[in-house]
Amino acid sequence: MDASRIGRALLIVALVAGVAGGLLVAASALGLRRLPGDVSFGKGNVRVYVPLATSILVSVVATVVLNLLFRR
Repeated sequence: MDASRIGRALLIVALVAGVAGGLLVAASALGLRRLPGDVSFGKGNVRVYVPLATSILVSVVATVVLNLLFRR
């Protein structure tokens, strides 16, 4: 691989990470930190958080966006 292809790939990865970070900040500002269906439990110093509803929501949104982007 030549350096230009590696550089282009790194820029794309950075752009995707930046967009994902922006979406997380926006979701947090909208109050989507803990949805009903997210499981959280703990005892003592141990805390376990399983974001089931959040994972399903992110999966559905990502599926719709990717289908719209890569539709032929």
